[in-house]
Amino acid sequence: MNNNLVVVRGGGDIASGTIHKLARCGFQVVVLEVNQPTVIRRTVSFANAIYEKQVTIEGIKAVKTDSEEDAMNILHNGYIPVLIDEIGKSIEKIQPEIVIDAILAKKNLGTNIKMANIVIGLGPGFIAGMDVHAVIETNRGHNLGKVILQGKSYPNTGIPGNIQGYTSERVIRSTTSGIVNAMADIGDIVKKNQCIGYINDTPILATIDGVIRGLIHSGIYVTKDFKIGDIDPRGEINNCNTISDKARAIGGGVLEAILMLSLT
Repeated sequence: MNNNLVVVRGGGDIASGTIHKLARCGFQVVVLEVNQPTVIRRTVSFANAIYEKQVTIEGIKAVKTDSEEDAMNILHNGYIPVLIDEIGKSIEKIQPEIVIDAILAKKNLGTNIKMANIVIGLGPGFIAGMDVHAVIETNRGHNLGKVILQGKSYPNTGIPGNIQGYTSERVIRSTTSGIVNAMADIGDIVKKNQCIGYINDTPILATIDGVIRGLIHSGIYVTKDFKIGDIDPRGEINNCNTISDKARAIGGGVLEAILMLSLT
């Protein structure tokens, strides 16, 4: 077993803050994703390698792969392999020292404390000391990034973070079910009620003025009220391509937990 080998379940923008931090600190990281990730902030999500074959986020490169063997070759070349494995079946074969569940599903989708010597869960759905060794708080506020060694994190509030007074208003949700066809790109400046795409024949409208910070990949089938976009009212285009403060704080909590658990 490689003491620096980490498997991260999930490659969304919050997970990618952890992946990026661990890679910079010398850990070898393998990312497990689903066949069609529904990530919104694709420009800062290593999961986007599933669509683009490879992505680079703040100097760290990830490459899509189809096998555990090829994943090891990608690691040796200094990159992060992204493997399609929804249920984590490859974990037993890879045998990492550390497993991190960063799916952020608000519930446990199969991660258990026996998967590795150190198992960490992000956010609600895990119990530290029972199904994982540590839980990292993901709720914005005073305890964001806190390492929990016994018990649970805060439950899901369902309220997006406040940016310039906007919370739920800045999130774009589907008004119907169907296939997404985006007509705008992440980084575009938009006005409220501007059409930025369609779900089948139904227009997708910008909810506020600002810059599109996140937008789901075209071709994905969504159900009604599914989160498909995110508008940042600050209008700072560079924010679309950099890891968020929340993701960095959670990544710091993961690194702290690994060091704590490695020394006990």
